[in-house]
Amino acid sequence: MNQQVTISPVGRLLRHWRGIRRCSQLDLALEANVSARHVSFIETGRARPSREMVLQLAQVLDVPLREQNAMLTAAGFAAQYHETGLDEPEMALIRGALEQLLEALEPAGAIVVDRNWDVMMTNRAMGRILGLLFGDRSPQQPVNAHRLAMHPDGLRPFIVNWEEMARHLIQRLHREALASGPDSGIQALLDEILGYPGIPREWSTPELERPAGPVLALHLRKDAVDLRLFTTITTFGTAQDVTLQELRIESFHPADQPTAAILRGLATPS
Repeated sequence: MNQQVTISPVGRLLRHWRGIRRCSQLDLALEANVSARHVSFIETGRARPSREMVLQLAQVLDVPLREQNAMLTAAGFAAQYHETGLDEPEMALIRGALEQLLEALEPAGAIVVDRNWDVMMTNRAMGRILGLLFGDRSPQQPVNAHRLAMHPDGLRPFIVNWEEMARHLIQRLHREALASGPDSGIQALLDEILGYPGIPREWSTPELERPAGPVLALHLRKDAVDLRLFTTITTFGTAQDVTLQELRIESFHPADQPTAAILRGLATPS
């Protein structure tokens, strides 16, 4: 009688991340300098990996720090990486660096967001841009960057290329939902946005093979004011803290000279 093998919790997570990275057991084994048989045994629960082996395999698969902690916990070990709130005293140096970066980006708008795209910080330029568009009903923090862009009561009425931009953002959320852990809010955010009025039904299907452009263009218009921007995202590439690794700085740069002139004009006291 054949004995049924139950996949272990850490094995299930390892298989999940191999699938996301499109990495076979053999490819993972070669990169991690272990046998493919050992990788297979870990996934099926026939072998219990050491703490070092869990981290080695996770790092080869470029698993985010939060999910590396989840893999360690699933294997019966304590978490490796701390998660420190941005308002904690230990993060004062990071907050100062972020404030300097946001100020240096002026007169371009910039925001700092967490892993679920909730806005943590903004610079004055972003406030001026939103004030120009919204007037007295300019949104106050806390706000979610994707809700702000996609909701009919948000930026959507002002975005000339809304369909192009929205499709890009939704496909980005699809990819992030696939690559995030079960406790992430990305899937819930994606489901919410897919339910907004005017969202095409076919956007609920991931287009993982669809190539993304080099930058995301954002064309805003209100009355006679026309802003053509492109966005860039900056991350902390060598972070050893979960919060810090998940922070993103999204900046909105002028894509033409008229827009640059408008942004400079907004920054000049009247």
